[in-house]
Amino acid sequence: MISEPALDRLSAMFQAPDVTGTRYELIAVLGRGGMGDVYLARDTVLDREVALKIVDHPSDEAHDADEARILARLEHPGIVPVHDFGQLPDGRLFYAMKRVRGDRLDRWMASGRDLAERLGVFLRVCEAVAFAHAHGVVHRDLKPENVMVGEFGEVLVLDWGVAAQLRTGEGASRMGRAIDGTPDYMAPEQARGDAAADHRVDVFALGTMLAAIADAVPVTAIARKARAGDPAARYQTVQGLAADVSRFLAGRAVGAHRERVIDRLARFGRRYRLPILLVLTYLVVRVLLLWLAPV
Repeated sequence: MISEPALDRLSAMFQAPDVTGTRYELIAVLGRGGMGDVYLARDTVLDREVALKIVDHPSDEAHDADEARILARLEHPGIVPVHDFGQLPDGRLFYAMKRVRGDRLDRWMASGRDLAERLGVFLRVCEAVAFAHAHGVVHRDLKPENVMVGEFGEVLVLDWGVAAQLRTGEGASRMGRAIDGTPDYMAPEQARGDAAADHRVDVFALGTMLAAIADAVPVTAIARKARAGDPAARYQTVQGLAADVSRFLAGRAVGAHRERVIDRLARFGRRYRLPILLVLTYLVVRVLLLWLAPV
């Protein structure tokens, strides 16, 4: 009898794409998706492991080449670099990327991370997305499954398969009418295929991610503003969203939340917790000494 793992390996061998003529040897499947499959491969020239993405639809070569070129231009520590690009004997396109080891953001958060850690990772995601926007690229499919937290604390935004290059027209930057993305994270104008959709669809998706990260009242208010149905009511840039999260982490008032007196006192208490504890301890000790002192 052949075990199920052995059958899976045999099946993968028969289904594996032909990489003859390339510098790569396939090792295993890393993931499968609607846009293509990603394999763990060995670069035989440099003797290193890479992630090899093979696109399923050879007829859409222009789009796939654009994706590889977009990624190649986005040289940022939070974006996986592209090493190579080419075509297989069967006509499908491939590109080789850095292999990332780590956990998806949703799994990483499930392992008991504290609020400061989670928000710190969120800010790293914002940095990478803001960099892409500065270079005219909108991700359009931001979600926890497309963020990887590496073994050494790296934070990488993955899967730019539906990213769009902004085009300028009528005084604004727009993406066109293509409807791509994940429904739960899509801004209303993105879901409608609105021609006026722009970089603020990524702000909306980041707000949805933030809502799942923390339930603190100010953070919830930040997420609510980022997810406003009207793009004009959202943060107009990822930097603006990140700045409000940073203010919360620093114990300062955030622009998206109108504080009551009790909120202000609670924030003050969190920000100056140690000095307040030291003063209270001093006062308690003084009271005890006065009470115990002989008359």
